[in-house]
Amino acid sequence: MADEPRRPEPEAAAEESGAFAELSAQVRHLAFGQRRLRRLLDAVVAISADMDTRTVLQHIVDAGTDLVAARYGALGVLGEGGDFVDLLTVGVDAERLLAASGLPQSHGLLGTLITERRPLRVDDIGADPRSVGFPPDHPVMKTLLGVPLTVRGTVYGNLYLADKLDGTSFSDDDEALLAALASAASVSIENTRLYEHLKRTAEQFQRRLLPVLPDLGPLRVAARYQPASEVPRLGGDWYDAMVLPDGAVFVVVGDVTGHDVEAAPMMGQIRNMLRALACDRGGPPSLIVRKLDRVLARFGDPTAATLVAARIEGGPDAGYTVHWTNAGHPPPLLLMADGAVHRLAPEPHGIPVGVDPALPRPDHRHPLPAGSTLLMFTDGLIERRRQDIDVGLRDLAERASGLSAAPLRRLCDTLVDGEPVYDDDVALLALRVPSDGAAA
Repeated sequence: MADEPRRPEPEAAAEESGAFAELSAQVRHLAFGQRRLRRLLDAVVAISADMDTRTVLQHIVDAGTDLVAARYGALGVLGEGGDFVDLLTVGVDAERLLAASGLPQSHGLLGTLITERRPLRVDDIGADPRSVGFPPDHPVMKTLLGVPLTVRGTVYGNLYLADKLDGTSFSDDDEALLAALASAASVSIENTRLYEHLKRTAEQFQRRLLPVLPDLGPLRVAARYQPASEVPRLGGDWYDAMVLPDGAVFVVVGDVTGHDVEAAPMMGQIRNMLRALACDRGGPPSLIVRKLDRVLARFGDPTAATLVAARIEGGPDAGYTVHWTNAGHPPPLLLMADGAVHRLAPEPHGIPVGVDPALPRPDHRHPLPAGSTLLMFTDGLIERRRQDIDVGLRDLAERASGLSAAPLRRLCDTLVDGEPVYDDDVALLALRVPSDGAAA
């Protein structure tokens, strides 16, 4: 059998060189794909680690633009009404763009993304019949890749890129990568909105358990409640004020232990029990709280709470006096008309209610001079992580000192709004004695 003719050496070398080049290209493509996959996973992990909405969204558009190597990127967020409510960008000055032309509109190519709910690739934006052009001062873009942000049929917005850095059109791989990122982004946005809805619902529930303060004239009273800054926003803090059958005024601020769905209803029960006990036979605050102790001892599950219960007696002519008992609670502050602040913390004070009804409940008494303001509050107002509670008490006294002549509502607002973040919920009640010859 005759031997096959051998190919010329240059031809064989060229074939081997071509095969090697093809293999090298495949290896590079595979390595590039693995790098992109790792970067995508890193982006998803970073998204999952942050619950701040804008931080999450900006990270999404940053990651998408970087992964696909695009010149421009944007993420438009839709509100519940279907209109754009926010825009985050890469490669474009969003602040200047929004000032010049406002948020995007739900028409044109962006509207197509929302209505059709599937990825969109355009090689020539200007030639596409669905395009409505660019607003003034907007960079002119040629190519577009967009994906909707959807979860269970709800469209939360869209993520879109324009003009790859190498000048090529967007590919199937680019689309698949951006769609994967959009899926993670959609879940993150939904979770964030559910989180915000939970906070609002919990706060509304808590506020419904608190009373509308009555007219205590000639005394004046105001109160504020502020939920904790993070979920759960259900807590056991409360305040209350009422006129007793004998004409004295009864006020209380308290805090049921725990921060869950059980603490808030228990707070409502304790508040109502205190009201009934105070109106039943009256007596000093220590007697009322001892009765509460005995009632709580009958509960199947032990329930503990701290509180300050106070009875204000007297009148404009004879002067006012506060009688109070402290059950393991932060001491009240007495803000004088001249700005001096006194901490009402005599010894001894009692333990929280619901712990041991056999232990004594001491009573205390202090005059309330004309124009003075009694401040009662829960520990959320003064407690901070890694800070001693006495430091918080001193800070509160310093802030209150300059507000002795301020209207009560402004006093409460200023004291509560002075902190941007609260680790615990806050209840504050302020009661003011009228000045000599004048209303409070």
